[in-house]
Amino acid sequence: MEKIDCVVIGAGVVGLACARALALAGREVIVLEAAGSIGTETSSRNSEVIHAGIYYPPGSAKAVLCVRGRQLLYRYCEEHGVAHRRCGKLIVATAAEQIATLRKIQIHAAANGVRDLRLLAADETRAMEPELRCVAALHSPSTGIIDSHGLMLGCQGDAEDHGAMLALHSPVTGGEITSTGIALEVGGAEPMRICARTVVNSAGLMAQRVASSVRGFPQEKIPPCHYAKGNYFSLAGRSPFTHLIYPVPETAGLGVHLTLDLAGQARFGPDVEWIAEIDYDVDLRRANGFYRAIRDYWPGLRDGQLAPGYAGIRPKLDGPGKPASDFLIQGPAEHGVQGLVNLFGIESPGLTASLALAEHVVEIAGKA
Repeated sequence: MEKIDCVVIGAGVVGLACARALALAGREVIVLEAAGSIGTETSSRNSEVIHAGIYYPPGSAKAVLCVRGRQLLYRYCEEHGVAHRRCGKLIVATAAEQIATLRKIQIHAAANGVRDLRLLAADETRAMEPELRCVAALHSPSTGIIDSHGLMLGCQGDAEDHGAMLALHSPVTGGEITSTGIALEVGGAEPMRICARTVVNSAGLMAQRVASSVRGFPQEKIPPCHYAKGNYFSLAGRSPFTHLIYPVPETAGLGVHLTLDLAGQARFGPDVEWIAEIDYDVDLRRANGFYRAIRDYWPGLRDGQLAPGYAGIRPKLDGPGKPASDFLIQGPAEHGVQGLVNLFGIESPGLTASLALAEHVVEIAGKA
């Protein structure tokens, strides 16, 4: 059986960030990825937004790691040439009774350390975005967009430059807690067993499944996983907006919002569709709901302007009707298994928080 210092399971943006951070810390690292390329699931099926850290409960892992991660991410992009833009976003109130909600969001954001939000009147907002219908809006200048694949390639390159290795087509099929480390069974064309001193389970949608396959791991420490599918529709033609546009948030997500890619193309989503099995098909019948939601703040949207884009899936720890759970970052202090770090429920703002999550994982791994 091969012996290795660190194994990171999953080559999404968080897994690659963890591999980079561990390698930079001088650890020997192998990244095991079941797919044939990096970032094929949640990391490549999102809005590619750099979040400011506005909505999350103060003191939560999401709030702390999002704010820290945003700072690290902008610095990383500038230093490594990863394409990004601080385009800003507008959170819009389309009815007078929602203005109070905007004020609460502003106060809440300040508690998270996000103190640059500005409440705009309707005429100020229309001066920025003439096509927008609203009675007021919050402007977040720290929100931006990023080339998520460019970020992942950057993290992979940094990790490999410091000795890390990436193994594709290498699914973890099982494992066992042993006296010398964590033994992992790896499938693929050439199945093998690896014994690692430190294992970071960053398998995203499969994180619970990976944890449950490790013999000797306390099963009661594995949280449930619920799949919240988010469908996206693309705008045919040029976008009239230069900022990201968000409605007042809803229970399971941030509503059907408008985001931009780095070429200026607009896309709308995600909505929330609870599913039992992983399925990335976009249901065309959901377009009617998108038209209704979007026209609430952009009445100029014409019939036929929306085309199916793509879908992503959020790994939720709580199901329908419940508020979003925090990230669940489990180290030996939480589950009692030396050398193992589980990352559960890493949904939004996981992309923004990725470098900060990696910092935290290195700290936990160092104590193991």
